[in-house]
Amino acid sequence: MIRLASKNDLSAINRIHNQAIEQGFQTAQIIPFSTQQRIKWFEEHSSHKYPVFVFEKNHEILAWSSISPYRAGRDALNEVAEISYYVDRNHHNQGIGSQLMECCLTQAAELKKRIYFAVIIDGNEQSLALLKKFGFEQWGYLPEVINFRGEKRGQFYMGKIVKNFNDQ
Repeated sequence: MIRLASKNDLSAINRIHNQAIEQGFQTAQIIPFSTQQRIKWFEEHSSHKYPVFVFEKNHEILAWSSISPYRAGRDALNEVAEISYYVDRNHHNQGIGSQLMECCLTQAAELKKRIYFAVIIDGNEQSLALLKKFGFEQWGYLPEVINFRGEKRGQFYMGKIVKNFNDQ
């Protein structure tokens, strides 16, 4: 089941995100998040504008996604948001990422978001495939901007104009 995240979910959210940091090339972060950093991050999201969702099964959080502001404070960009998603490494390839993506995309009109984008590290083929499955296209590429322990990689900017935005 997918639902809005609560502060009680932050430990699981942090654990899953830190797995991606440890694995490498799933996020540009190198140092695991602390509990305090995760609380601050969560407080910067609001359910009515920038929600965080969790995928829960048998009372266990298996994945999460968030919709975050793009260039906060620049009002002309209020209809643009970044989408992020992380699945527990023990639950990959089970369709959970697809369910979270579908949930986020269906929220676009209610959240007044016309454009979603995701930033993906070059080599993260699983995330690129997921985004393409949902109609995201490559809108940009920044070569060699990632330096993860001496290995350089680029970043893809994948974007989608959400078709249901103007339907309301």
